[in-house]
Amino acid sequence: MAMEETSSSHSWSWEEEKAFEKALAVYTEDGDDLWEKIAADVPMKTLEEIMHHYQLLEEDVGAIESGLIPLPIYPSSKTTIESVSDGGSSKKSGHGNGHESSKGSRLEQERRKGIAWSEEEHRLFLLGLEKYGKGDWRSISRNFVVTRTPTQVASHAQ
Repeated sequence: MAMEETSSSHSWSWEEEKAFEKALAVYTEDGDDLWEKIAADVPMKTLEEIMHHYQLLEEDVGAIESGLIPLPIYPSSKTTIESVSDGGSSKKSGHGNGHESSKGSRLEQERRKGIAWSEEEHRLFLLGLEKYGKGDWRSISRNFVVTRTPTQVASHAQ
């Protein structure tokens, strides 16, 4: 029974994720009452759940920064135009062949702007949604739509 309680505490709704993200952005200074302030802005979760959620977020960021989880490579609009004009021989999927590493800043800018979801990403999203249910965006992102962050998956669900 304890496992069921633990797994349900890891499911965060879109609203809870947004409240958590907003609170993290608002309360940037480290203070003794930082977690209490964040918890007050995310009343649907306990202080322990919020701290655990933040710890998982830190682990994810650490894994990304250490290179354990590669950043997704999204096709740029230029790549899409090139692939249409040259008959489709340019890379379309974003699954790398190593040539993207020098384009990091441009890809990072495009990542911030937002790239439309492909049909394949949407199909994988639906499969993940079926398996993990609404709210477990982290699992869907990790196990199905690996090209998108949990926040992007949650946003797509809306």
